[in-house]
Amino acid sequence: MDDRLFRTAMGRFATGVTVITTKINGIVHGMTANAFVSVSLNPKLILVSIGEQAQMNQLLKESGQFAVSILNENQEDMSAYFAGQIKEERTIEFDNFNGIEVIKDSIASMTCTVQNSVVAGDHTLFIAEVTDLRIQDGEPLLFYGGNYRNIK
Repeated sequence: MDDRLFRTAMGRFATGVTVITTKINGIVHGMTANAFVSVSLNPKLILVSIGEQAQMNQLLKESGQFAVSILNENQEDMSAYFAGQIKEERTIEFDNFNGIEVIKDSIASMTCTVQNSVVAGDHTLFIAEVTDLRIQDGEPLLFYGGNYRNIK
C-alpha cells in the first residue's frame, strides 16, 4: 500500500485536537497533535506521538515535562497556529498551570511528566504520568478526513 492510502485510512478515525506545550529556558514551545491517547488509570498515564523530525521531539526529551490542552470547538485558529499553518507571528496569551503554559479556554488541560519514550517508526511515543488536570465545559474540536469538525 502507498503512503497516501494509509494516511487516508487513518484520516477515517475522528480525533480530538490537542496542543502540546513545554518550556525550555523560559521559552514556551507548542505543537498541535491529534495522536494523543489515555493509556492507564492507575497510574494515570497518557501517550503522545511526536514525529522524529519535529522540534517538539527533542524539546520533550530535554524538558521531561509538558502540558496537553484539549481544544474546544472555537479554537481551530490555535490548532492551525501550532500546526504551522498560520505563518504570521502571534502573541499567545497562555494560562499558567502548575508552571507550564496551557491554551486558555481549552476544555481540558493536564500537566505531565515523561515516564518513558519509545521510538516507533518515524515517531517517538512519549508515555507520561498526568500530575494534575482541570476541565471546563465546552464542545471539542475534532479532526476527520483532513478537516476540522464539530460534534453538532
